[in-house]
Amino acid sequence: MNVVKLASIIGFLGCWLPVLGQLKYHSVESLPLFGKMTDQTETRYERLPAALKTQSREPVWGLGKNTAGLYLRFRSNTTAMGLKWTLYQNRMMNHMTETGIKGFDLYCLDEGKWVFVNSARPQVNSLTNEARIVANMDTTFKEFMLYFPLYDGVVDLQLGADSSATIAPPLAGLPVADKPVVCYGTSIQQGGCASRPGMAHLNILSRRFNREFVNLGFSGNAKLDYEIAELIGHREASLIVLDFMPNVGVELIEERLEKFYRIVRQKAPHTTILFVENPLYPQAAFDRRVRQTIADKNAALHTVFHRLIASGEQHIHIVPALGMLGTDNEATVDGVHFTDLGFMRYANHLYPYIEQYMNH
Repeated sequence: MNVVKLASIIGFLGCWLPVLGQLKYHSVESLPLFGKMTDQTETRYERLPAALKTQSREPVWGLGKNTAGLYLRFRSNTTAMGLKWTLYQNRMMNHMTETGIKGFDLYCLDEGKWVFVNSARPQVNSLTNEARIVANMDTTFKEFMLYFPLYDGVVDLQLGADSSATIAPPLAGLPVADKPVVCYGTSIQQGGCASRPGMAHLNILSRRFNREFVNLGFSGNAKLDYEIAELIGHREASLIVLDFMPNVGVELIEERLEKFYRIVRQKAPHTTILFVENPLYPQAAFDRRVRQTIADKNAALHTVFHRLIASGEQHIHIVPALGMLGTDNEATVDGVHFTDLGFMRYANHLYPYIEQYMNH
């Protein structure tokens, strides 16, 4: 390494390290956390109630430790902000960014809309992480929202701010936490493969509607487990979205869907429920078997849906897959899981259905 390059690196570190060193770190235990069905969890930063530990299949329980959809709300007059966090697994995947898997996203409320500030990117191959998110802000109080990792868990979290700054609970009641939109689904719903947490479609929609969304997405495991149906009705919801189709086959749809629905309906007798068709994956245009499988599954969904309608069920609707991902085959990372482009298109696709059927 030449002297000029070494001097440049030392200069860069000299600018970076003092900023981190100047931050005072605080516990966030007193700050409100959203995106959960219940606070009765084993630890604060997870999604499933502790009571399901002995009831759920092991993969579902393990995925409940992932913090997809959780977000912290606070306000502060700090000029700089950083994070320290310890991960549950330090998970890595070959088709998703580490920032999406195990990083954080910070947003700021600006005239009623949430604006991206920056991400807290994780260290390479480390359970413990520290990152500066932003510096050189003015000292006016701002309302912030911090999105949690999509595909890992968080054991400990500390928020860094100026030593003289205040970190306090929010004043603005946004996103509205009364009667959230509760969503059940697959790896796509969990956030695979958004580049950063804020780009998962449920987080996009939460910002657009300024309402809390609950992400009950379980990668590869939205298999219509009945205890999850019970959980879906645990909080009064403004809308329930059932987006499980990529994880089930025709046999499972025929065997479990009606009972799953009726458990949810018993818990939420008046809430509109949306069923979402299986996405039309890009390779379906070329792979005849994939195309037929998707068609068969969506047909099975419609059969159950119309049987429910015939039995007198109301306030249920199907969201069609046509148009979900555009027409250019450019919205996935691996032919199945969505890129940020895919998630934006999916959010746009779901938006009018949620707007029409959400009980405000």
